[in-house]
Amino acid sequence: MKLLVRNLDRLTTEEELSVVFQAFGKVQSCSLIMDQVSGVSKGFGFVEMPRAGEAKIAIKNLNNKTIGGNKIRVKKAE
Repeated sequence: MKLLVRNLDRLTTEEELSVVFQAFGKVQSCSLIMDQVSGVSKGFGFVEMPRAGEAKIAIKNLNNKTIGGNKIRVKKAE
C-alpha cells in the first residue's frame, strides 16, 4: 500500500522517514519530493508498505504525530 506523508519538516531525510515507518512493518520504498531548483524537500513524500494491514496500523499511529517539530499527516495515496 502506498502512503502519502504530508507536512514533513524540510530537513527530514528519506532514511529517517523510513525508520519511523519500520516500527510498524516492512517498508518497501520511501521517497521525498524535492524542489528541482533548490534541492530542498517540499515537505511531503511517499512510503510504500507491502502489507496493507501494517500500512493501516502505521496510518492510525502516525497520522497527526509530531515528528521533527511538525505534526505530520499520513493517508493512503490515491
